[in-house]
Amino acid sequence: MSVLTRDEAQTRAELLDVHHYTIELDLTTGDETFDSRTLIRFSARTDGDSFVEVRPDELRSVTLDGHPLDPEALDGNRLPLKNLTAGEHELRVHAHMRYSRTGEGMHRFTDPTDGETYVYTQLFLDDVQRVFAAFDQPDLKAVFELSVQAPEGWTVLANGITEQADGVWKAAPTPLISTYLVAVAAGPWHSVRTEHRGLPFGLHCRRSLAPHLDADAEELFDITHACYDRYHEKFDEPYPFDSYDQAFVPEFNAGAMENPGLVTFRDEFVYRSAVTDTERQTRAMVIAHEMAHMWFGDLVTLKWWDDIWLNESFAEYMGYQTLTEATRFTDTWTDFGVTRKSWGYDADQRPSTHPVAPEAVDDTASALLNFDGISYAKGASVLRQLVAWLGDKDFLAGINTHFARHKFANATLADFIDSLAGATERDVHAWADAWLRTTGVDTLTPQVAPGENGTCTLTVDHAGSRPHHIAVGLYDRDLGDDGGHLVLRERLHLDLPRNGAHPIGKRPALLLLNDGDLTYAKVRFDPESFETIRKELSGLPEPLTRAVVWNALRDAVRDGELAPAAYLETARAHLPLETDLAVVQGVLAFASTYIADHYLTPEERPAALATLSDLCRDLIRRTEDGDNPGLRLIAVRHRIDVAAHPDTIAAWLADGTVPGGPELDPELRWRVLARLAVLGATDEAAIAAELERDPSATGQEGAARCRAALPDPEAKARAWQAMFGSDDLSNYLFTATSRGFWQPEQADLVRTYVPRYYADAVAVAGRRGPAIADAAGRWAFPAHAVDAENLRLGEECLRDAGPIPALRRKLVDQLDDLARALRVRQGKEI
Repeated sequence: MSVLTRDEAQTRAELLDVHHYTIELDLTTGDETFDSRTLIRFSARTDGDSFVEVRPDELRSVTLDGHPLDPEALDGNRLPLKNLTAGEHELRVHAHMRYSRTGEGMHRFTDPTDGETYVYTQLFLDDVQRVFAAFDQPDLKAVFELSVQAPEGWTVLANGITEQADGVWKAAPTPLISTYLVAVAAGPWHSVRTEHRGLPFGLHCRRSLAPHLDADAEELFDITHACYDRYHEKFDEPYPFDSYDQAFVPEFNAGAMENPGLVTFRDEFVYRSAVTDTERQTRAMVIAHEMAHMWFGDLVTLKWWDDIWLNESFAEYMGYQTLTEATRFTDTWTDFGVTRKSWGYDADQRPSTHPVAPEAVDDTASALLNFDGISYAKGASVLRQLVAWLGDKDFLAGINTHFARHKFANATLADFIDSLAGATERDVHAWADAWLRTTGVDTLTPQVAPGENGTCTLTVDHAGSRPHHIAVGLYDRDLGDDGGHLVLRERLHLDLPRNGAHPIGKRPALLLLNDGDLTYAKVRFDPESFETIRKELSGLPEPLTRAVVWNALRDAVRDGELAPAAYLETARAHLPLETDLAVVQGVLAFASTYIADHYLTPEERPAALATLSDLCRDLIRRTEDGDNPGLRLIAVRHRIDVAAHPDTIAAWLADGTVPGGPELDPELRWRVLARLAVLGATDEAAIAAELERDPSATGQEGAARCRAALPDPEAKARAWQAMFGSDDLSNYLFTATSRGFWQPEQADLVRTYVPRYYADAVAVAGRRGPAIADAAGRWAFPAHAVDAENLRLGEECLRDAGPIPALRRKLVDQLDDLARALRVRQGKEI
C-alpha cells in the first residue's frame, strides 16, 4: 500500500474540489466481506491526472463520467484517474471490502456471551479506504450521504440521524467533513435515548452489556449535557451537527474517536465490575475530550497531519478544564498531573521525540506515529501554560475568532496563532516558536541563599530555553497542637527566565517550584526541601501539590538522581496517609511497573514486592470501616499484582471475597487467576472453569492472558504460536496473550524467546499492519529482560530487519526505556 505524502496531498488539493459522496454499504453479504458502492461528485480546476484511494478485497467496477475504467489499473490502494478535464466529474466505484479483526476499517465482532454480531468503522487516519473509495486527505472536505443495508433486527448509527425503510438505513447528509470522520456502527445495539436543548442524544452498547449501561446512563447523560452546556458558554459557534450519539464498541484500539454526531468509545467504559471514582472521572474526561473535538477537529480541521496538536492538544486541555468547571469532578488536573503528564515527559526524552507542532510531516505513516504523549499530554500542558500566561479571556477570544474564520474548513498552526495574536498584545508568535517548535523538557532547580536579618532569596537555575510562568509554593511547618502538617505561607508568581534573586522572607520548610502544575518542566528540590519531602510529604495540604512532588521524585529516579529504593521508602512512609485516589494509583503503578519490574535487579525485586505488599496491606487495613471503597479497591488490586506467594490471594478466590470486602467481581477474579498463573499456583482446568463462569469477551481475554502466563513450556509455545505463527487473534486477544507471556518471575523459562521476538514481531507487523504492530511493540516486547544482550538484539533489528514504521517507533521507544533502566540499575545519572 502506498502512503500519501504531504506533497501529493497538496498537489491533489490544488487540482480538485470534492463536493459530495453517496455511499451504499450492504452488510448482509456474509461474515468475511461486505459490499461497497461509492459515487463521488468532484470538480477539477484544470486539466490533469490524479488518483482515488481504495483497498478492496475485490474491485468489481469503476466508471468515470459514465465511462468504464479498468479495475486492473488499481495499483496497491491507488486507482489512477488519467486525463481529467477542467469541470465537474462523477466517479462510481463498486467493491467488495473485507471486514477487519484488528480494529481498523470496518471491524466485525461476535459477542461470545450471546452470539450477536456487531460492526463499526474506525476510519482514522487513512483507513476509510478499507470501507469505500475516497480522496483520502483531511483538506478535501465534502458532504457524505450514507445508506446501509443491514440484517433484520439491527440498528444502524451514523454521523447524522438515521431512518429505516425496507431494510435499508439512510443517514441524513452531513455538513462538510473530512473523510476520516465518517462513521457507521451497526448491530443489535441496546440504546438509551434522550433529548437536551432540542438535540437528540443516545447511548449505545452491546446487548450483553445492557444492564451495566442502564446503571450508568443517568451519570453519562449528566456529564454529556453539562459539557455540552459549558462548551456553548465558552464557544460562540453552536454545536454544528444534528445529533449526538455515543456508542461503546468492542475491541476498539483507541480510548475513543471523535466522529461528528457518532462518537465511538472502547466498551471497557461500560463498567461491568467495580471501579474507583477516579476511573469514573477518566471516563468523564474522555466524554469531555471527544465533545471538544466537535469544534477542535470536526468543525475546524487540520489541513495536514503536522497540525495534529490543533485537534488533540486542544481536546485534551478542554476536556480536563471543562470537566473541572462543569461537573462534580473538580480536581481533574491532579489526575492529569499523575497519569497523563508523565506520558508526555517520558515521550519527550526519547530519541523519537518531536515538536508539539512539527515543521513538516512527510506522509501519513509518519503522521500516525505522532499520536503520542507529546501531541496529547505535552500539548495540553503547553496550552495550560499558554492560558496561565495569556489569560483565559484572551485565549477564548482567540479561539472563537479561529472558529469563525475557519468553520467547516481547514486551518494551520499559522492560522491559529494569527487568531490568538489578534486577541492580545503579547507576542504569541514568539511564544509559539519557543513552545511548539522545540523538543525536550526544561529543568528548573531552586537555589536558596541567606539574605539579611534571617531572610532568604530565591534564584532559579533554568536548564532549557522556554519561557515559563510558574507559581512557587512556600510552605512552613504547622506549629499547632497536632503538628505533622505543612501550611502554605505564600505562592509567588514568577516569569522565567528571571535574572537576579527574589526575596522570599524567612527560609521555608519546603520551596516547591511549579506549585499548581501550570507549566511543563521537570523540577528539582534544594537539599533542605528534599529532607522535608522525605519526612513530611503526606503533610502537604493539596493533592495537586502532592502530585507535583511525586512527579518530581519520579523524574529524579528516571534520571538517575534518586535511588529507586529511596522512592520506595518514601512511598512506604507516605502513601498509607494519602487521600487522593489518582495519587495512590499513580505512585503504586510507577513503583510496581517501573521500579520493581525494571529499575531494580532480580535480586532486589523480592524485597521491593514485599514492601509494596506491606504498603497495600496497610491501605486495606485503613479502609476496613468501608468509608473509602475506591482506595480499598486500588489497594486490593495492587496487593494481588505484587503477591509473591499464592496463599492469601488463592484464599480470596476460593472464598469469592476479600475479608471485609470487596467481593470478587469478574475483573478481580481474573486478576487473581492471572497472578496465580504467574506463580504456578493454578492450571488449565481452573482457567477453563473460570471461563465457563464468565464466557464474555472480557473473560476470553482474561483466559488468554492466564494461559500465556502459565510457567509451562508447552503453554508458552502455544501462546507464541497464537501471537506470531498465525493471524487468527483479534487485536484484543493478541494484546491479552502478549501481556501474559513475559513475566519477571519466568525469565529463565522464556529466555530463548527473547531473540526470537524481533524477527517474529517484524514479520507479524508486516503481515497484519499498524494496529497489530503497535500491540506487538507495546505489549509483546520483552521489557522484563533488562540486559545488554536484549538491547543489542533490538538495535540490530532496527538496523537490519526493516520493521514497518509503527513497529519501528515502538521499538525505538522500548529500547530507549531499556537503556535507561540499565543506567538506573548501574547508578548512572542520565
